[in-house]
Amino acid sequence: MRLHDHLTSGNGYKARLLLAQLGIPYERIEYDIDNRATRTPEFLAKNPNGRIPVLELDDGSFLPESNAILWYLAEGTPFLPAERRQRAEVLRWMFFEQNHHEPNIAGLRFWIMHAVPTTPLMDLWRPAKRAAGEAALAVMEGHLATRLFFVGDRYGIADIALYAYTHVAPEGGFDLAPYPHVRAWFARVAAQPGYIPITQG
Repeated sequence: MRLHDHLTSGNGYKARLLLAQLGIPYERIEYDIDNRATRTPEFLAKNPNGRIPVLELDDGSFLPESNAILWYLAEGTPFLPAERRQRAEVLRWMFFEQNHHEPNIAGLRFWIMHAVPTTPLMDLWRPAKRAAGEAALAVMEGHLATRLFFVGDRYGIADIALYAYTHVAPEGGFDLAPYPHVRAWFARVAAQPGYIPITQG
């Protein structure tokens, strides 16, 4: 398999982390997203949405969207529960991550890390994004107050989906000091077999 990726991407890190923990060999292909490398006709043939990551499967087909990649790789492994309700809970947190968490926490981080030129519209959005990101962190903090992991007290892809951008939230200007349960969860995730940091390709 090949992973079309960018090293600072939390979405790409989700796939890298699970591939490492499953022990699946793959080739990683880096894209310069700051110079629109994912907007070329060649890349758009892989993912018309022009985003990384994209997992290129052994049959030559392409699977975009980080959480779809997680689900595909985790199927039939301990990273995805077999029980119906718990699988729905996994989806609950993955949808939460993409709709309430990632657009705000990862969005502000992207603006900072990639030195995106500020516009009046961005200045207008910034306080709302920060408030929404803090609200998402508060939801996570409340959930983890009585649990070790997000679903069934067992590490799985719901944790990977949320860990990717949460643990680097300070790079987006978020203070994690008010979230002790989230920070304790970071340590549990980092202690899992096969763990790799976001900086490892």
